[in-house]
Amino acid sequence: MSFPRIGQGFDVHRLVAGRPLRLGGVELEHARGLEGHSDGDCVLHALCDALLGAAGEGDMGRHFPSRDERWRGVDSRVFVGEVARIVAAGGWALANVDVTIIAQEPVLAPHLEAMRAAVAAALGVDAGQVSLKAKSTDHLGALGRAEGIAALATALLMKEDRGAS
Repeated sequence: MSFPRIGQGFDVHRLVAGRPLRLGGVELEHARGLEGHSDGDCVLHALCDALLGAAGEGDMGRHFPSRDERWRGVDSRVFVGEVARIVAAGGWALANVDVTIIAQEPVLAPHLEAMRAAVAAALGVDAGQVSLKAKSTDHLGALGRAEGIAALATALLMKEDRGAS
């Protein structure tokens, strides 16, 4: 018998001048990038939290604390790879992930397939197990004023119940 576990993740970072914009493991052309201790990729950070939550392994702060200098400037795909290892070590397999990116700018639709492929590659899964969507807030609030970008992620993990016959 197998049983599922669902996790959710959220992350948001401020857009600032002088940094590259990385979302979903892809560098995008934009005048500003996401502020953060690592590369600020809120898509991958939300994804990591969703996976860790589903596996009962806490969150990114537990595994990759921002007070630890070894994570400064790190490509967030490194975090995804490590989280995938933690999930697999617990006997979990990824069924699917679903991510919503909330941004007023830049327009993300032309980049979603590249992000989907990058996320799938970072996780070592088929792109069919990854869904990415982009939404704006129609100029409402801080995200609508293009002050930052946020991401919400949901992950479904499956585990074989080895005790059942």
